[in-house]
Amino acid sequence: MNVKIIADSTCDLSPELIEKYDIHILPLHILLDDKEYEDGATITPDELYAWADEHRTTPKTSAVSIQTAIDVFDMYLKAGRDMVCFTISSQMSGTANVLRLAVQQLNEADRVHIVDSGSLSTGIGLQVIEAAILAEAGKTASEIVTEVEALRPLVRASFVVDTLTYLHRGGRCSGIAALAGTALKLHPQIGVVDGRMMPGKKYRGPINRVVMNYVKDMEENMKSARPDRVFITHSGCQDSIIRDVYDYLQNLGHFSEILITRAGCVVSSHCGPRTLGVLYIDQNA
Repeated sequence: MNVKIIADSTCDLSPELIEKYDIHILPLHILLDDKEYEDGATITPDELYAWADEHRTTPKTSAVSIQTAIDVFDMYLKAGRDMVCFTISSQMSGTANVLRLAVQQLNEADRVHIVDSGSLSTGIGLQVIEAAILAEAGKTASEIVTEVEALRPLVRASFVVDTLTYLHRGGRCSGIAALAGTALKLHPQIGVVDGRMMPGKKYRGPINRVVMNYVKDMEENMKSARPDRVFITHSGCQDSIIRDVYDYLQNLGHFSEILITRAGCVVSSHCGPRTLGVLYIDQNA
């Protein structure tokens, strides 16, 4: 029986991709005042935005429940399956540590492998899909971990934000920087570097033009990407913007598959609405 691939909900894979690749999703938690929700199951990003704007604060998020992890791992262990489980970067969340504790309690470190993706959103999803393909090909859990970890430094995850408000509320942007950015209509590119979100180039102007300039700036780098697939992941952008990005990537004639997904509540709570990223795996270190 092949290896089961598991990922936390921040991988931002669509329901269709989750079903296609037979991925089990472990939800992180969203806290709105005294109410707790499961990312991707009991709350939507639009509901989260409405609450955040009403209360002028960013919802709190918490790691996967250790009991949920134990129950899921135990279920597959009893079915005779080994597991490879991917998490959001440990620099951004305690989920990886929680899942390692769950494995320790089960005393099954040889059969349940926890992989810190060093990324977020479909930067994780790219690794998860690679693992699922390897599992389908009959690779062992250890072989899958080795091959995917070799790809991890090649994952290119970045996005541009429409508003600095949510980054500011979440403590990832100072009040002065947020105020100045809003006044100057700045839209920073945020990239994942060594497992952390780092600011990059700052764009100015309406978000549709900003997004296209961001994508065009990556064109030369994308030409050296692995051609298997590229993700367009957004947190509630206009359909016309998404379509323009899709058409641009398609006209490059490089990628076999262009996948569009919407970010879940955890990622959306930090980046805010109308954020868009293009994520892929490079071929060169």
